[in-house]
Amino acid sequence: MLFYLIAGLVVVIDQVSKYLIRTYVQVGETITYWHLNLTHYENSGMARSMFQGYSRLFAVIAVLFVIGVLYYRRSWKLQGKWLDIGLAFLVGGAVGNGIDRIIFGQVTDFLISRSGRGILNLADHAINIGVLFVIIHGCIHFLQTKLRSSRLEE
Repeated sequence: MLFYLIAGLVVVIDQVSKYLIRTYVQVGETITYWHLNLTHYENSGMARSMFQGYSRLFAVIAVLFVIGVLYYRRSWKLQGKWLDIGLAFLVGGAVGNGIDRIIFGQVTDFLISRSGRGILNLADHAINIGVLFVIIHGCIHFLQTKLRSSRLEE
């Protein structure tokens, strides 16, 4: 249940934020809101505007990713609290950006990264959070496996 709650919240918050940006901020315009500079940008590619014009292909990849995660979750091949949370953020982010790609043929970005390396949206941040949780799961799983194997050797 936590998986669906997180994924759903990510999609809703992402889509509402993009709707507000598309409605109230012109493409290329920058506004300041709560000490954040928001710049409306439309990206038909992927991260850092690479592969412009391939938005529909990335939409298909997002759909396949979501189907794969849902299949493996149902078959219990993917288990663990941290993994479940990470996959929820990944799926929510993929669906959020996938909706944009399917409906508009591009993704609405508006959050300037602090490193100055691009303009992102909340779905992109959710994907980054998801990767972090998956890495945490992997580290915990690795340490548990090492601990079990050392106990067996004793």
